[in-house]
Amino acid sequence: MKLAVIGTGYVGLVSGTCFAEMGNNVICVDNNREKLKKLNNGQVTIYEPGLELLYQRNFNQKRLRFTDNLKEAVDFAEAIFLCLPTPQGEDGSADLTHVMEIADQIGNILKQSSDYKLIVNKSTVPVGTVAKVKEVLTQKGAKSFDVASNPEFLREGFAVDDFMKPDRIVIGAESEKAFKLLRSLYEPFVRQGNPIIEMDIRSAEVTKYAANSYLATRITFMNELANFCEKAGANVDLVRKGMGSDTRIGKRFLFPGIGYGGSCFPKDVNALIKTSLDFNSELTLLTLVDKINKEQRLRFFNKIKNHFEGNLKGKRFAVWGLAFKPNTDDMREAPSIPVIKMLLENGAKVKAFDPAAMTNSKFYLNDKIEYADNMYDALPDADALLIFTEWNEFRNPDFTKVKSLLKEPLIFDGRNVYDLDDMEELGFTYYSIGRKIIKGKNL
Repeated sequence: MKLAVIGTGYVGLVSGTCFAEMGNNVICVDNNREKLKKLNNGQVTIYEPGLELLYQRNFNQKRLRFTDNLKEAVDFAEAIFLCLPTPQGEDGSADLTHVMEIADQIGNILKQSSDYKLIVNKSTVPVGTVAKVKEVLTQKGAKSFDVASNPEFLREGFAVDDFMKPDRIVIGAESEKAFKLLRSLYEPFVRQGNPIIEMDIRSAEVTKYAANSYLATRITFMNELANFCEKAGANVDLVRKGMGSDTRIGKRFLFPGIGYGGSCFPKDVNALIKTSLDFNSELTLLTLVDKINKEQRLRFFNKIKNHFEGNLKGKRFAVWGLAFKPNTDDMREAPSIPVIKMLLENGAKVKAFDPAAMTNSKFYLNDKIEYADNMYDALPDADALLIFTEWNEFRNPDFTKVKSLLKEPLIFDGRNVYDLDDMEELGFTYYSIGRKIIKGKNL
């Protein structure tokens, strides 16, 4: 099948590459010439495990190509996927500027053609957006087209696996022709029997927000529970195991920490809140979820500040992990950012290491912190080690080396990476989430 993918961010580049891997001919469109130059020179522009291998194979086989010529892509394709950014606006709503601008341009192209085109919205957008896109195309004089909703459910760090072996495919459309085309496109991805779920467009648009908001709510519940466990003297890890073994609840998204981040959960929760207000049906639970998530970063910062009796001036902190989660270089809404900024505002200094996200971190933190060449390079003369991201390489470090490099054996762990008994035996003072504080023997 001939496909166009508009936008080469996380969703667009993964989608285009994976579609090509199934034998489709794909043109990806972007207006960022620097990014296009890299992609056309064989350089993947995001960090995503498994993506580079598929990209190189399909790029070399000429099933995957990149251009800034929207008309060329629209004329070429049977289906045109909109994978455009919908950033959070000041009022919490999703900013549809990019989506509507591209709809306008596609409308101008399609009014000159009688060929059927299926425009597929893969961007995360509020309910009613497909109707707006359809209205623009109609006003521009486009003749033979459908607009469908096909939300993505990709986890950063696992996006390639999620696309190639999806739990489900959700399609919202109005015509059998649109359903049939998308069914044919996706059937090779669900050969093991996972469902292709067909529904009306508005239900498909809501489904993505509903899924992400529910997962954000689970995480937030566990963070609230962890805060309670600390006060009550319970261990949230044991509580989590007891809860997760109930098949009605399940084990996933029950890990407490310093709050969710990334490009999806914060933005989608706020967008659904705003949409609910627009429809005079406020989702009050989500308003609390957003509030609690932001407070979780402050709670972690206060643990650090309280340990040092309110005085952080001149203190040096080593940081392991900057990205909002492991296996990605994405710094959008990363919990590390507000905590580091609070440390700096209180006169502290920070030296950080992340296996993938240090370049992107500089966009958010500029030159306000130092960056280490490796995880141990961040430690010398630091008053404490802070862990923001649970990269695998942080799970089993040389603790003797860590102890020797730090000024004192002190760790603040925002992801519960280490075992309490191990930390006590090793002589660390160890703060984590929802568990007792370990007081080091050497302090």
